[in-house]
Amino acid sequence: MSALEEVEKLLQDMTRAEKAQLLQWIARDLGDAAPGIESTPGVCGGEPCVVRTRIPVWVLVQARQLGASEAELLESYPTLRAEDLVNARAYALSHQKQIEEQIRANELA
Repeated sequence: MSALEEVEKLLQDMTRAEKAQLLQWIARDLGDAAPGIESTPGVCGGEPCVVRTRIPVWVLVQARQLGASEAELLESYPTLRAEDLVNARAYALSHQKQIEEQIRANELA
């Protein structure tokens, strides 16, 4: 039996209050999730990148800080979609300190 099947079976026996508590836990766990952005150990040093690419979020943030437009980024990185830039911006806004540290580390390298 898969974990998902086990959970489905457990849900049948749970009260509405228990299900509500479970939803709160899941929402809290997923609250840090960023669609379209992933960190994979061994890929770009584990830094958050746009899915399907090896383009770190900090690279896009720094490029925007240096004056690159979205159109220029899409032209420079043909694998990117406009949606990817939106996801990267949302991730950067919710992880500002991390992104700033990655930009600083790159500047020192």
